[in-house]
Amino acid sequence: MPFAVYVLGLAVFAQGTSEFMLAGLVPAVAADLGVTIPQAGLLTAMFAVGMAVGAPALAVLTLRVPRRRALVWSLAVFTACHVAGALAPGYGVLLATRIVAALACAAFWAVAAGAAVAMVGPGSRARAMSIVVGGVTVACVAGVPGGALLGGLWGWRSAFWAVAAVSALSIVALLVTLPPSRPEPPASGTRAELRALVRRPLLVAYALNALVQGATFCTFTYLAPLVTEVTGLGEGWVPGMLVLFGAGAMAGIIVGGRIADARPVPVLLAGTTALACGWALLAVTAAHPVPVFVLVFLLGMLAFGTGPALMARTFALADGAPTLTGGFTTAAFNVGNTAGPWLGGVVIDAGLGFRAPVWTSALLMVAAVAVTATVLRRRPAPEPAAAKVG
Repeated sequence: MPFAVYVLGLAVFAQGTSEFMLAGLVPAVAADLGVTIPQAGLLTAMFAVGMAVGAPALAVLTLRVPRRRALVWSLAVFTACHVAGALAPGYGVLLATRIVAALACAAFWAVAAGAAVAMVGPGSRARAMSIVVGGVTVACVAGVPGGALLGGLWGWRSAFWAVAAVSALSIVALLVTLPPSRPEPPASGTRAELRALVRRPLLVAYALNALVQGATFCTFTYLAPLVTEVTGLGEGWVPGMLVLFGAGAMAGIIVGGRIADARPVPVLLAGTTALACGWALLAVTAAHPVPVFVLVFLLGMLAFGTGPALMARTFALADGAPTLTGGFTTAAFNVGNTAGPWLGGVVIDAGLGFRAPVWTSALLMVAAVAVTATVLRRRPAPEPAAAKVG
């Protein structure tokens, strides 16, 4: 596996930490900037919205830009936003930096996905994507708790400085490991490529991506109240439970990336079915600590283990348009990240209790199973040899 793929994973680690770390910093940000808790929480929501909206558009804008240049410049803007955020004098400036950082992150994700796929052969796509996406799981396991720890020790601004430092290191590493390249405009033209990316099989793949991510983050967002209010564990158990989910996610990324290249459709069918059953089982057994511990780990592993197979299939269906595919896939990913927590909040506000988000996750996965079973059994056309990074 080219070392540059691991560097892309490092950059994604910084971006994943940035996207999710505010969950543990919201009270401190609200108190320091004199805003309400919901206003501080909007900083996370706007980041996800910026990613979802910006990814397709920025994928088009970067299509004719050499990949290394696009990656370095988007990461440079992302780094600058975190420096500005760390120095922000008020809420408005901080909110603006979050929106711009989300757009830079969306551009990076769109190009990084295509770069990772182009650096390896068709039989290693899922593994390459597992390394890149693995940066998000490492962020969940280490980056987010680390950001909360820094915030507790030296204030929330220190977490922004840390993300800026890791991002700057990633820029240097990319300049060293990723060779210069030239853009390769699609022979058919951008409009033709866009039309190809909204064909029914790809739309289904995007929807499946959003369903899986929505189900995952619907429960993950409200895991703390589930553990304390339903399972009956103390608040001290919450960080450990989050780390346990992240550890399962990391294991899933590693295992899923290795087996999905050979049998992507069976992995998708098995993964979505197991997730539907697993979320339902967690909802039923949520009052009992032992099954909760086991299921949180397993569901983290299944959710993120299915991801590489889904992404690899998406790129196979849209071979020849890796940058635009990366942008649309990033958008679908963040639609799920946004819709899942929203749906979880809706069912909680409806008075259905803290098990309700878990049941919602199960229902979302039932829909994903139906989609997978009825549509994704069709295999994509034979794939050409992997293209050079361009």
